[in-house]
Amino acid sequence: MNQLMSRLAIALVLAAGVHLAHPASAAEGQRYAVTITNVTRGQVITPPVVVSHTEDFRLFTPGTPAIAELVVLAEEGAVGPLLDVLATRPEVFEAQAGGDVLTPGASVTIEITAPGTYRHVTAVGMLATTNDAFFAVRGVEVPRRGERSVGAVAYDAGSEANSELCAFIPGPPCGSAGARDTAGAEGYVHIHAGIHGDGDLVPAQHDWRNPVAEITIRRLE
Repeated sequence: MNQLMSRLAIALVLAAGVHLAHPASAAEGQRYAVTITNVTRGQVITPPVVVSHTEDFRLFTPGTPAIAELVVLAEEGAVGPLLDVLATRPEVFEAQAGGDVLTPGASVTIEITAPGTYRHVTAVGMLATTNDAFFAVRGVEVPRRGERSVGAVAYDAGSEANSELCAFIPGPPCGSAGARDTAGAEGYVHIHAGIHGDGDLVPAQHDWRNPVAEITIRRLE
């Protein structure tokens, strides 16, 4: 598959090492290891973003339009715009992106600081062989000891039609970046309905059942 499309264009402009933190020192709070595992059979997940934040923070609300920066992640897998906007949010302590795509069954661990009232974690990443699907867990409270695991469902950003046409899909086997199919887009975030074979994608290869990712948050001693 052309080396998984050159590791999905070198992990979508090198998300590795991207790190944004609250002005307070990241050393001042408890550290956590957030492990994300792709549990789909045939979807690649783009480099995920993990955020530590207060209870009040909402990256998105189902039933309402997604912010533009989340749309970019959901359509292209690009994390830079989202990290930039998270850096301006006082409810966010730290946001980090993984450095490589997650093939089916693969995992990545991202360490993050969650001090004081910033004790909640949100994680997102694109399902690459879709128009605008992304996995998310929202506002999971970090464990006071040990670890906590949750399943992540797939959401639809509502910013593109689910045409399933390779001309608008960045992931394998398609490889089309920067093209949008907005006619007929729903206009709000909702649970994704999966792949139905309406275009170029094959449901037997690219469809899924929720959850699509397993998220484990482990307190580091």
